[in-house]
Amino acid sequence: MASADMPTLTNRPSARVLAAVFTFAGTMHFIRPGAYEAIMPPYVPAHKEMVVISGIGEIVGGVSALFPRLHPFTRWWLIALLIAVFPANVHMAINPDDIKGLPDIPQWALWLRLPIQLAFLVWVVKATRPAD
Repeated sequence: MASADMPTLTNRPSARVLAAVFTFAGTMHFIRPGAYEAIMPPYVPAHKEMVVISGIGEIVGGVSALFPRLHPFTRWWLIALLIAVFPANVHMAINPDDIKGLPDIPQWALWLRLPIQLAFLVWVVKATRPAD
């Protein structure tokens, strides 16, 4: 394959860090699946399968963040993913005593996670915005 045909990697530091964070987070779904299954709200079916799907979703979003040509896809993919997993974070903040295996995390930290997820949404948009 000629070098002109090779996909170009992003030179945007924020997109590279975004790629690393989401790829790492997605990988953790396979290394410690029980931790992710534990925070799933009871109304969500098939906890094991949903952990696998969300892990794959994070990895796909992370890897796609490396390629500027895929940034429009990455933006909408990760926005949808963050919105989809938000109920699990709310469930964890509201019901920490119901979650088996949750480390001794102060409840304020569980609540702080919610606006941090909103900050992640802003980060995704900025890191994948079209070049000037």
